[in-house]
Amino acid sequence: MEAHNVWIDRGIRDGVFLVVGSLKPNLGGAIVAHAASAADLRSRVDSDPFVENGVVTVEILEIAPAKVDSRLDFLLA
Repeated sequence: MEAHNVWIDRGIRDGVFLVVGSLKPNLGGAIVAHAASAADLRSRVDSDPFVENGVVTVEILEIAPAKVDSRLDFLLA
């Protein structure tokens, strides 16, 4: 678990992970990522210790924002 938390902290520090948290009730986890190519994001996700050790499987969904609250304008760039 510690290695996974270090991985999350690195993603936040690098400015790629905007939101990290659990899906309720007990449905797994989710990450909102930004400013990474699909290949870079796949590489980053594949380096998660939970993924490397087969603890979790991953599905990456791409969102094409059309409208956002003004606080999230950077997502439209």
